[in-house]
Amino acid sequence: MNGTNDVAGLFQRQLHDWKLAADNYAALSSVKIKEYEVGEAHIKLQFNPARIISSAAKVDAKSIKARRCFLCGENRPAEQDGLQWGSEYMILINPYPIFPRHLTIPNLNHVPQQISGRMPDMMRLAAYLDDFIVFYNGPRCGASAPDHFHFQAGNKGFMTFDSDLERHGKKQLVKKSAGAEMYLVEGLARRAFVIYASSVEAGDSMFECLYKALPVNDGDVEPMLNILCWYTGGEWRIAVFPRVKHRPDCYFAEGEANILITPASVDMGGVFIAPLEKDFEKVTSADIKGILDEVCISEEAARHIVDNLK
Repeated sequence: MNGTNDVAGLFQRQLHDWKLAADNYAALSSVKIKEYEVGEAHIKLQFNPARIISSAAKVDAKSIKARRCFLCGENRPAEQDGLQWGSEYMILINPYPIFPRHLTIPNLNHVPQQISGRMPDMMRLAAYLDDFIVFYNGPRCGASAPDHFHFQAGNKGFMTFDSDLERHGKKQLVKKSAGAEMYLVEGLARRAFVIYASSVEAGDSMFECLYKALPVNDGDVEPMLNILCWYTGGEWRIAVFPRVKHRPDCYFAEGEANILITPASVDMGGVFIAPLEKDFEKVTSADIKGILDEVCISEEAARHIVDNLK
């Protein structure tokens, strides 16, 4: 079943009934964009002040415990309505959008952000929302609610990684099985493993193989990663960006060296978000390359992961 009409109806109702969301979506029409070439990658920078809520979110255990979970149904704004999808998820419009159509898709239950075992859900969502790319932020890779499992989704054609990937092409095959192939993608400013799958079962099996090969830091519940998933031409594509760091040093720097950018899936997808105008004005392609080099895995680490694939 295709969700295009259902989601279009949800947006129509919510932007009519919810002034905060309507104002923030209207403001996107005047958002400033810069474009860069970083190696072979095409990267955009969006100046989006409303995203300061996410970019500056405190995600340490103490802060999380002290606040009410904004994804739990009883704590969401009274104006926020949604579409239940399956038995476990609610499709909501994101009131602080990056995309012209931006969705948040929380689990109905307050369970931790952990992707293992949920790739079939992500793939089926991508097929249902076939005008969207579905994405997942790991609990220490951009998730502003690491205590409550959720996906997000945004319009196809907005991020640049999928089009860069088409141009770049399939090069380094690292694993193949019935119904799925996995490639290591290098040369697009950040390293990614991309799975091409013809079925949910094959894609999930290949993803779990990669997931088990990724390193897990002491104290973490899962590998550091961001994931994009989209459905096109009867095939799923799953891009996994392994990470080594949550926020770059420039995020914590003082004075002129400070850049308040905290990369998550959308940034990995090719659209960096600058909530502060001073950063939008000064950030260079060298800054973007430096941030990606700092938070993403090295060539050596990627080879080690390939060696661990079984």
